[in-house]
Amino acid sequence: MPKNSKVTQREHSSEHVTESVADLLALEEPVDYKQSVLNVAGEAGGKQKAVEEELDAEDRPAWNSKLQYILAQIGFSVGLGNIWRFPYLCQKNGGGAYLVPYLVLLIIIGIPLFFLELAVGQRIRRGSIGVWHYVCPRLGGIGFSSCIVCLFVGLYYNVIIGWSIFYFFKSFQYPLPWSECPVVRNGSVAGKYGAQLGMPACPVPGRVVEAECEKSSATTYFWYREALDISDSISESGGLNWKMTLCLLVAWSIVGMAVVKGIQSSGKVMYFSSLFPYVVLACFLVRGLLLRGAVDGILHMFTPKLDKMLDPQVWREAATQVFFALGLGFGGVIAFSSYNKQDNNCHFDAALVSFINFFTSVLATLVVFAVLGFKANIMNEKCVVENAEKILGYLNTNVLSRDLIPPHVNFSHLTTKDYMEMYNVIMTVKEDQFSALGLDPCLLEDELDKSVQGTGLAFIAFTEAMTHFPASPFWSVMFFLMLINLGLGSMIGTMAGITTPIIDTFKVPKEMFTVGCCVFAFFVGLLFVQRSGNYFVTMFDDYSATLPLTLIVILENIAVAWIYGTKKFMQELTEMLGFRPYRFYFYMWKFVSPLCMAILTTASVIQLGVTPPGYSAWIKEEAAERYLYFPNWAMALLITLIVVATLPIPVVFVLRHFHLLSDGSNTLSVSYKKGRMMKDISNLEENDETRFILSKVPSEAPSPMPTHRSYLGPGSTSPLETGGNPNGRYGSGYLLASTPESEL
Repeated sequence: MPKNSKVTQREHSSEHVTESVADLLALEEPVDYKQSVLNVAGEAGGKQKAVEEELDAEDRPAWNSKLQYILAQIGFSVGLGNIWRFPYLCQKNGGGAYLVPYLVLLIIIGIPLFFLELAVGQRIRRGSIGVWHYVCPRLGGIGFSSCIVCLFVGLYYNVIIGWSIFYFFKSFQYPLPWSECPVVRNGSVAGKYGAQLGMPACPVPGRVVEAECEKSSATTYFWYREALDISDSISESGGLNWKMTLCLLVAWSIVGMAVVKGIQSSGKVMYFSSLFPYVVLACFLVRGLLLRGAVDGILHMFTPKLDKMLDPQVWREAATQVFFALGLGFGGVIAFSSYNKQDNNCHFDAALVSFINFFTSVLATLVVFAVLGFKANIMNEKCVVENAEKILGYLNTNVLSRDLIPPHVNFSHLTTKDYMEMYNVIMTVKEDQFSALGLDPCLLEDELDKSVQGTGLAFIAFTEAMTHFPASPFWSVMFFLMLINLGLGSMIGTMAGITTPIIDTFKVPKEMFTVGCCVFAFFVGLLFVQRSGNYFVTMFDDYSATLPLTLIVILENIAVAWIYGTKKFMQELTEMLGFRPYRFYFYMWKFVSPLCMAILTTASVIQLGVTPPGYSAWIKEEAAERYLYFPNWAMALLITLIVVATLPIPVVFVLRHFHLLSDGSNTLSVSYKKGRMMKDISNLEENDETRFILSKVPSEAPSPMPTHRSYLGPGSTSPLETGGNPNGRYGSGYLLASTPESEL
């Protein structure tokens, strides 16, 4: 044996070491396998297990408890979209009918792929880059694309947390600042309805409010003008909004402190950020059910419009919501599960988190529609009062005859039913001149049908409803504190999707890299706190992440089901979990999920081609929204974002296909405990050496999730049995590169 041999130098050491397979198969002298953890006889099973646990504890952090891990996954998957996007989609896509496509897609796509990500993260114990590098090196770019998508989402998502922080601090005053329109100047104004009827302006004591607010509403004005100070289009930057810039700084500071030490810090935050929103939702549900009109809103939500169930657009939006709700493709799910023990029952975790996510969405929808039902009744009564004043004006000017008014109608105590009776009579008698009267039907159904999308649901519709609550500042503080915590939980998972794979792969200092990410993201995020920033949020939220995310999820499924092999993957799960997963997953991974996602991707591309991307712009002079298409430079930016997010996938594929980038096969290593090495394996033949290091069968390639027991599909049994051997599958105590103890 050479004097400088690693075996000679370390023969009497008791430390742990990782050796490359090339070194072990070269000129190293064999050692006594009975005294080494690296053995094939299974006699050092307890010692090998201890080494695995010891190395695992040294090399990778772990969750303090199963509860902490579950709360982290719930905090990541349950986010702001559950509070405003899911209720909006229910309202837009047929109420209760929308739950059918959502549930179907959750079962055939959501849960199987969520289980898949949990399983690969837990088994390989690496972030997204490391996981997909081992599953299929040529598709290793999936991990890098996941990091980029996480970055895109994190940039604008934290801006929304900043908005919530702004409203949170504004809630500590009574009355709430968005409850009334601001006064421009004191003075005299003409009677409102007299001017509409062509009557002479009669000066009356009053106040002049902001015209933009008067044309819209107090909550709408506060959102667009006081909070965002929004410009009329994406092309008008308008400079930075300093209030939102400070809020964004606070938001990134909170996120940075929560994730700076990895799961050691974020895990503790999850106990509050994941549980507190449920306390608030429960309080809002009880309060909402006690409001007048709450039942109207809930019945409106659960009344299905069955024609919507056949609309392809509804199914496409439901699938997109499933992806975003469970965090599929972001890398956060994989990152969190990589800190688990390998015997953790991730199948149970997948079902539990998916159910809680769906339950939260339904609970939030109940709360939203109960409150919106109350708001709809308030607005309907306001409509009745305003239109009754119009009718009185017409009666006083003899535009309408008093004979048209039913004798039992009392204008002092006018009900919605009485107004509808008057409205129908006037419409029938004055059929030709009716449109000129400008009367509204004031139907409750019309108020309930008004769709308020995304941020508008939280910052306009819901805030307006809360102004009518008793003790409205308290409810406002609770609501926006809930939004902050929901956003924080999702941001922690999003940051884990960025930092965990980078730290695992490139071994950068964790604290320094995490702080650097937050600082970088803050400065890039200044794009979203310009006066036109809300339009960029729309661009990133609706377009830049959706297509890349769908592609990532498809390739993840293909990498496991068709390249690595569904049978082999099921075999790995059987050994890891201790039981064979339902055959349902075999067929979903192999056939159903890829087909459904391919259809979804095709539909998304067609939708983009048919309907050019655009955004809802707030026009100050009109005090109304107008849908505008993105200008050419914005379209170029959008295309660039999509290309940047997906580019790592083909680049890594080409580089590894032509061997321009190593796939790591020449760096395969094993970990063992230093000590007395084997004295005599010189009689091993060439094939025996391969079998000794890799497996019992020389032809078998190293598996990313090392096991070689055959799996013949659903319902089959493995032809190989491990017996009672405590030291691995075949009695071999080696640790392959796919385990956390070896190097990437």
